[in-house]
Amino acid sequence: GDARVRGQTGVLSERRGSYPFIDFRLLNNTTLSGEIGTKKKVKRLLSFQRYFHASRLLRGIVPQASLYLLDEDYLGQARHMLSKVGMWDFDIFLFDRLTNGNSLVTLLCHLFNVHGLIHHFQLDVVTLHRFLVMVQEDYHSQNPYHNAVHAADVTQAMHCYLREPKLASFLTPSDIMLGLLAAAAHDVDHPGVNQPFLIKTKHHLASLYQNVSVLENHHWRSTIGMLRESRLLAHLPKEVTQDIEQQLGSLILATDINRQNEFLIRLKSHLDNQDLRLENAQDRHFMLQIALKCADICNPCRLWDLSKQWSERVCEEFYRQG
Repeated sequence: GDARVRGQTGVLSERRGSYPFIDFRLLNNTTLSGEIGTKKKVKRLLSFQRYFHASRLLRGIVPQASLYLLDEDYLGQARHMLSKVGMWDFDIFLFDRLTNGNSLVTLLCHLFNVHGLIHHFQLDVVTLHRFLVMVQEDYHSQNPYHNAVHAADVTQAMHCYLREPKLASFLTPSDIMLGLLAAAAHDVDHPGVNQPFLIKTKHHLASLYQNVSVLENHHWRSTIGMLRESRLLAHLPKEVTQDIEQQLGSLILATDINRQNEFLIRLKSHLDNQDLRLENAQDRHFMLQIALKCADICNPCRLWDLSKQWSERVCEEFYRQG
Protein backbone atom coordinates (compact mmCIF):
# COMPACT_ATOMS: atom_id res chain seq x y z
CA GLY A 1 0.00 0.00 0.00
CA ASP A 2 0.64 3.64 0.33
CA ALA A 3 3.81 4.21 2.31
CA ARG A 4 2.83 7.75 3.17
CA VAL A 5 1.42 8.49 6.61
CA ARG A 6 0.11 11.65 8.22
CA GLY A 7 2.41 12.88 10.96
CA GLN A 8 1.46 14.82 14.06
CA THR A 9 1.83 18.08 12.17
CA GLY A 10 -0.73 16.98 9.58
CA VAL A 11 1.95 16.78 6.90
CA LEU A 12 2.02 13.78 4.60
CA SER A 13 5.39 12.13 4.89
CA GLU A 14 7.10 8.96 3.78
CA ARG A 15 7.18 6.25 6.45
CA ARG A 16 10.84 5.52 6.97
CA GLY A 17 11.71 2.01 7.98
CA SER A 18 12.47 -1.52 6.91
CA TYR A 19 8.97 -3.01 6.79
CA PRO A 20 6.58 -3.35 4.93
CA PHE A 21 8.36 -3.68 1.64
CA ILE A 22 9.00 -0.63 -0.50
CA ASP A 23 6.25 0.56 -2.83
CA PHE A 24 8.39 1.16 -5.90
CA ARG A 25 5.57 3.06 -7.59
CA LEU A 26 6.35 5.95 -5.28
CA LEU A 27 9.99 5.95 -6.33
CA ASN A 28 9.14 6.57 -9.96
CA ASN A 29 7.11 9.71 -9.23
CA THR A 30 9.30 12.80 -9.25
CA THR A 31 6.37 15.06 -8.37
CA LEU A 32 3.67 14.39 -5.82
CA SER A 33 0.77 16.52 -4.69
CA GLY A 34 2.04 19.52 -2.72
CA GLU A 35 5.70 18.77 -3.48
CA ILE A 36 8.41 20.46 -5.46
CA GLY A 37 9.73 17.86 -7.88
CA THR A 38 13.33 16.88 -7.30
CA LYS A 39 15.54 13.97 -8.26
CA LYS A 40 17.93 14.45 -5.38
CA LYS A 41 17.76 11.52 -2.97
CA VAL A 42 19.18 11.62 0.52
CA LYS A 43 21.15 8.44 1.13
CA ARG A 44 20.75 7.92 4.85
CA LEU A 45 23.56 5.65 5.97
CA LEU A 46 22.98 1.93 6.43
CA SER A 47 19.19 1.97 6.10
CA PHE A 48 17.65 0.21 3.12
CA GLN A 49 14.49 2.29 3.06
CA ARG A 50 16.22 5.61 3.58
CA TYR A 51 18.47 4.95 0.59
CA PHE A 52 15.44 5.00 -1.68
CA HIS A 53 13.24 7.62 -0.08
CA ALA A 54 13.93 11.31 -0.53
CA SER A 55 14.13 13.63 2.42
CA ARG A 56 10.74 15.13 3.18
CA LEU A 57 12.29 18.51 3.85
CA LEU A 58 14.45 18.61 0.73
CA ARG A 59 11.47 17.64 -1.38
CA GLY A 60 9.82 20.81 -0.15
CA ILE A 61 6.49 19.46 1.06
CA VAL A 62 4.24 22.39 1.84
CA PRO A 63 2.73 22.14 5.34
CA GLN A 64 -1.01 21.63 5.20
CA ALA A 65 -1.68 22.45 8.85
CA SER A 66 -0.06 24.45 11.60
CA LEU A 67 2.02 22.78 14.30
CA TYR A 68 0.32 21.79 17.50
CA LEU A 69 1.91 23.85 20.27
CA LEU A 70 1.76 22.85 23.91
CA ASP A 71 0.50 25.49 26.32
CA GLU A 72 2.32 26.40 29.51
CA ASP A 73 0.05 24.20 31.62
CA TYR A 74 1.12 21.06 29.79
CA LEU A 75 4.77 22.09 29.71
CA GLY A 76 4.65 22.79 33.44
CA GLN A 77 3.25 19.33 34.14
CA ALA A 78 5.93 17.73 31.97
CA ARG A 79 8.65 19.63 33.84
CA HIS A 80 7.16 18.51 37.13
CA MET A 81 7.25 14.89 35.98
CA LEU A 82 10.90 15.23 34.98
CA SER A 83 11.72 16.22 38.55
CA LYS A 84 10.67 12.67 39.48
CA VAL A 85 12.26 10.89 36.52
CA GLY A 86 14.31 8.67 38.84
CA MET A 87 11.22 7.17 40.47
CA TRP A 88 10.11 3.65 39.53
CA ASP A 89 6.43 4.69 39.34
CA PHE A 90 7.16 7.17 36.51
CA ASP A 91 4.17 7.12 34.12
CA ILE A 92 5.67 7.21 30.62
CA PHE A 93 2.23 7.16 28.96
CA LEU A 94 1.20 10.35 30.75
CA PHE A 95 4.58 11.93 30.01
CA ASP A 96 4.20 11.11 26.32
CA ARG A 97 0.81 12.84 26.24
CA LEU A 98 2.15 15.89 28.07
CA THR A 99 5.00 16.21 25.56
CA ASN A 100 2.72 15.77 22.55
CA GLY A 101 4.32 12.45 21.57
CA ASN A 102 7.89 13.64 22.08
CA SER A 103 8.65 11.69 25.23
CA LEU A 104 11.89 10.16 23.96
CA VAL A 105 13.45 13.43 22.78
CA THR A 106 12.35 15.37 25.87
CA LEU A 107 13.50 12.66 28.26
CA LEU A 108 16.92 12.22 26.65
CA CYS A 109 17.62 15.96 26.47
CA HIS A 110 16.81 16.19 30.18
CA LEU A 111 18.91 13.17 31.18
CA PHE A 112 21.91 14.28 29.10
CA ASN A 113 21.75 17.59 30.95
CA VAL A 114 21.19 16.04 34.40
CA HIS A 115 24.18 13.70 34.00
CA GLY A 116 26.40 16.52 32.71
CA LEU A 117 27.03 14.73 29.41
CA ILE A 118 26.49 17.81 27.22
CA HIS A 119 29.23 19.69 29.06
CA HIS A 120 31.59 16.71 29.47
CA PHE A 121 31.55 15.69 25.79
CA GLN A 122 31.16 19.28 24.54
CA LEU A 123 28.03 18.32 22.59
CA ASP A 124 26.22 20.84 20.45
CA VAL A 125 22.67 21.07 21.85
CA VAL A 126 21.06 21.66 18.44
CA THR A 127 22.91 18.69 16.94
CA LEU A 128 21.95 16.52 19.92
CA HIS A 129 18.30 17.46 19.53
CA ARG A 130 18.43 16.76 15.79
CA PHE A 131 19.94 13.32 16.41
CA LEU A 132 17.33 12.45 19.04
CA VAL A 133 14.52 13.54 16.71
CA MET A 134 15.95 11.23 14.04
CA VAL A 135 15.96 8.35 16.52
CA GLN A 136 12.42 9.05 17.69
CA GLU A 137 11.08 9.34 14.14
CA ASP A 138 12.69 6.05 13.12
CA TYR A 139 10.46 4.19 15.57
CA HIS A 140 7.20 3.05 13.98
CA SER A 141 4.30 4.79 15.70
CA GLN A 142 1.88 2.19 14.30
CA ASN A 143 3.52 -0.53 16.40
CA PRO A 144 1.44 -1.07 19.55
CA TYR A 145 4.51 -2.03 21.60
CA HIS A 146 7.86 -1.51 19.83
CA ASN A 147 7.55 2.24 19.39
CA ALA A 148 9.21 5.40 20.71
CA VAL A 149 7.22 5.25 23.97
CA HIS A 150 8.73 1.83 24.69
CA ALA A 151 12.18 3.28 23.98
CA ALA A 152 11.48 6.16 26.38
CA ASP A 153 10.24 3.69 29.02
CA VAL A 154 13.40 1.58 28.70
CA THR A 155 15.55 4.72 28.88
CA GLN A 156 13.81 5.85 32.08
CA ALA A 157 14.34 2.39 33.59
CA MET A 158 18.00 2.49 32.57
CA HIS A 159 18.32 5.87 34.31
CA CYS A 160 16.94 4.28 37.49
CA TYR A 161 19.49 1.47 37.28
CA LEU A 162 22.36 3.89 36.60
CA ARG A 163 21.48 5.66 39.87
CA GLU A 164 21.78 2.48 41.95
CA PRO A 165 24.49 3.28 44.55
CA LYS A 166 26.52 0.09 44.07
CA LEU A 167 26.85 0.89 40.36
CA ALA A 168 26.64 4.69 40.20
CA SER A 169 29.83 5.35 42.14
CA PHE A 170 31.90 3.49 39.54
CA LEU A 171 30.31 4.77 36.33
CA THR A 172 32.18 7.15 34.05
CA PRO A 173 30.47 9.76 31.84
CA SER A 174 31.18 7.47 28.88
CA ASP A 175 29.40 4.56 30.61
CA ILE A 176 26.36 6.73 31.31
CA MET A 177 26.15 8.10 27.78
CA LEU A 178 26.48 4.61 26.30
CA GLY A 179 23.79 3.27 28.61
CA LEU A 180 21.31 6.03 27.76
CA LEU A 181 21.99 5.98 24.01
CA ALA A 182 21.73 2.19 23.83
CA ALA A 183 18.44 2.26 25.75
CA ALA A 184 16.99 4.99 23.53
CA ALA A 185 17.98 3.32 20.25
CA HIS A 186 17.84 -0.38 21.18
CA ASP A 187 14.71 -1.04 19.07
CA VAL A 188 14.98 1.73 16.47
CA ASP A 189 13.21 0.96 13.16
CA HIS A 190 11.60 -2.15 14.67
CA PRO A 191 9.16 -3.58 12.09
CA GLY A 192 6.71 -4.92 14.68
CA VAL A 193 7.48 -8.58 13.94
CA ASN A 194 10.07 -10.90 15.46
CA GLN A 195 13.15 -12.59 14.05
CA PRO A 196 11.53 -15.95 13.16
CA PHE A 197 8.92 -14.05 11.14
CA LEU A 198 11.61 -12.16 9.22
CA ILE A 199 13.53 -15.37 8.52
CA LYS A 200 10.49 -17.37 7.39
CA THR A 201 9.28 -14.57 5.11
CA LYS A 202 12.80 -14.21 3.66
CA HIS A 203 12.94 -10.54 4.60
CA HIS A 204 15.94 -8.63 3.25
CA LEU A 205 17.20 -7.95 6.78
CA ALA A 206 17.34 -11.68 7.53
CA SER A 207 19.44 -12.20 4.42
CA LEU A 208 21.65 -9.21 5.21
CA TYR A 209 22.53 -10.45 8.71
CA GLN A 210 22.49 -14.15 7.82
CA ASN A 211 19.65 -14.95 10.26
CA VAL A 212 21.78 -14.03 13.29
CA SER A 213 20.48 -11.35 15.72
CA VAL A 214 18.69 -9.86 12.74
CA LEU A 215 16.72 -7.14 14.50
CA GLU A 216 19.45 -6.24 16.98
CA ASN A 217 22.04 -5.87 14.23
CA HIS A 218 19.65 -3.63 12.32
CA HIS A 219 18.94 -1.48 15.38
CA TRP A 220 22.66 -1.06 15.96
CA ARG A 221 23.57 -0.28 12.35
CA SER A 222 20.68 2.17 12.04
CA THR A 223 21.86 3.94 15.19
CA ILE A 224 25.42 4.23 13.86
CA GLY A 225 24.04 5.58 10.60
CA MET A 226 22.15 8.32 12.41
CA LEU A 227 25.11 9.15 14.66
CA ARG A 228 27.32 9.64 11.62
CA GLU A 229 24.69 11.49 9.65
CA SER A 230 23.95 13.90 12.49
CA ARG A 231 27.69 14.36 13.20
CA LEU A 232 26.90 14.42 16.92
CA LEU A 233 30.30 12.97 17.82
CA ALA A 234 32.26 14.31 14.84
CA HIS A 235 34.34 16.59 17.08
CA LEU A 236 35.70 13.66 19.10
CA PRO A 237 38.87 11.75 18.10
CA LYS A 238 38.23 8.98 15.59
CA GLU A 239 39.37 6.22 17.95
CA VAL A 240 36.89 7.47 20.59
CA THR A 241 33.92 7.46 18.20
CA GLN A 242 34.88 4.01 16.91
CA ASP A 243 34.99 2.69 20.47
CA ILE A 244 31.58 4.25 21.22
CA GLU A 245 30.08 2.67 18.10
CA GLN A 246 31.44 -0.77 18.99
CA GLN A 247 30.28 -0.59 22.60
CA LEU A 248 26.83 0.56 21.48
CA GLY A 249 26.71 -2.54 19.28
CA SER A 250 27.73 -4.78 22.17
CA LEU A 251 24.97 -3.32 24.36
CA ILE A 252 22.20 -3.45 21.75
CA LEU A 253 23.14 -6.97 20.62
CA ALA A 254 22.85 -8.10 24.25
CA THR A 255 19.07 -7.52 24.05
CA ASP A 256 18.71 -10.52 21.72
CA ILE A 257 16.38 -12.84 23.66
CA ASN A 258 18.12 -15.85 22.09
CA ARG A 259 21.23 -14.96 24.11
CA GLN A 260 19.37 -14.82 27.42
CA ASN A 261 20.91 -17.95 28.95
CA GLU A 262 24.40 -16.87 27.93
CA PHE A 263 24.11 -13.70 30.04
CA LEU A 264 22.25 -15.32 32.93
CA ILE A 265 24.87 -18.07 33.28
CA ARG A 266 27.68 -15.52 33.21
CA LEU A 267 25.92 -13.29 35.78
CA LYS A 268 25.25 -16.23 38.09
CA SER A 269 28.90 -17.24 37.85
CA HIS A 270 30.02 -13.73 38.83
CA LEU A 271 27.60 -13.65 41.75
CA ASP A 272 28.61 -17.11 42.98
CA ASN A 273 32.31 -16.32 42.74
CA GLN A 274 31.89 -12.72 43.91
CA ASP A 275 34.47 -11.67 41.36
CA LEU A 276 32.77 -8.63 39.80
CA ARG A 277 35.18 -5.71 39.92
CA LEU A 278 33.41 -2.56 38.81
CA GLU A 279 36.72 -0.71 38.71
CA ASN A 280 37.31 -2.86 35.63
CA ALA A 281 35.87 -1.38 32.41
CA GLN A 282 34.90 -4.84 31.09
CA ASP A 283 32.91 -5.67 34.22
CA ARG A 284 31.16 -2.29 34.10
CA HIS A 285 30.24 -2.90 30.46
CA PHE A 286 28.83 -6.31 31.39
CA MET A 287 26.68 -4.70 34.07
CA LEU A 288 25.44 -2.16 31.51
CA GLN A 289 24.45 -5.08 29.29
CA ILE A 290 22.55 -6.67 32.18
CA ALA A 291 20.93 -3.32 33.03
CA LEU A 292 19.76 -2.81 29.44
CA LYS A 293 18.38 -6.35 29.27
CA CYS A 294 16.48 -5.76 32.53
CA ALA A 295 15.19 -2.37 31.37
CA ASP A 296 14.02 -3.88 28.09
CA ILE A 297 11.75 -6.44 29.80
CA CYS A 298 10.93 -4.64 33.04
CA ASN A 299 7.24 -4.04 32.19
CA PRO A 300 5.92 -6.74 34.58
CA CYS A 301 7.85 -5.07 37.42
CA ARG A 302 6.14 -1.71 36.95
CA LEU A 303 3.01 -0.61 38.83
CA TRP A 304 -0.02 -2.67 37.83
CA ASP A 305 -1.74 0.10 35.82
CA LEU A 306 1.39 0.57 33.70
CA SER A 307 2.21 -3.13 33.48
CA LYS A 308 -1.31 -3.95 32.28
CA GLN A 309 -1.09 -1.38 29.47
CA TRP A 310 2.23 -2.79 28.27
CA SER A 311 0.86 -6.36 28.39
CA GLU A 312 -2.12 -5.38 26.26
CA ARG A 313 0.15 -3.63 23.77
CA VAL A 314 2.54 -6.52 23.35
CA CYS A 315 -0.34 -8.99 22.99
CA GLU A 316 -1.84 -6.79 20.28
CA GLU A 317 1.48 -6.65 18.41
CA PHE A 318 1.91 -10.44 18.58
CA TYR A 319 -1.69 -10.87 17.42
CA ARG A 320 -1.06 -8.64 14.40
CA GLN A 321 1.98 -10.72 13.47
CA GLY A 322 -0.17 -13.84 13.62
